[in-house]
Amino acid sequence: MTRFLVRAYRGVDRKIEDLVSARLKIDVRHHRLKLFWALALVGLVLPWLPSCDTQVQRECYRARVHDGDTVSLICDGETVKVRLHCIDAPEMGQGEWGRASKQHLERILPNRLKLTVKDTDRYGRRVGAVFSTGTSQESINLQMVRAGKAAVYDRYCSDGRYSGAEKQARSERTGIWQRGGDHQRPWAWRRTMKN
Repeated sequence: MTRFLVRAYRGVDRKIEDLVSARLKIDVRHHRLKLFWALALVGLVLPWLPSCDTQVQRECYRARVHDGDTVSLICDGETVKVRLHCIDAPEMGQGEWGRASKQHLERILPNRLKLTVKDTDRYGRRVGAVFSTGTSQESINLQMVRAGKAAVYDRYCSDGRYSGAEKQARSERTGIWQRGGDHQRPWAWRRTMKN
């Protein structure tokens, strides 16, 4: 009888071990599934989060003006190509309008400035707002619109200050608003050049 009880005890003990082992396997699988979904969620959300350098103001130095809305800056020893946020200036291929826009940006862009990155465009350029240093910290982007050297890129700009500045430049017939043409809509000109 004792042997029978010992065998029965060992059998129950093994069954308990098997049940515990099976339960642990279920828990491990369950935790693996949770881990999988957590990583999948991070993988889906991460590309939509702004990059770590967005909305941080960096002190930079002027390197080069490419045209009326694109500059190269040196920030923390790194050369950064920046597309000016909210504006679209006539292209260099648009003759006098493109040259005038670039020359104006060369005149007003200080050697030392601040950059606030908003995004990165499809060409890998940072899209940002450039400000003069000092107490006034004037927006160079906004100055280009006020001077009539660039149009507001409504598709990418929701800041009312820009549309107000453009309205003022239009009413004063300043810069690109002196006479009508594609130079007032560089995005439309680029589209026609592709076709």
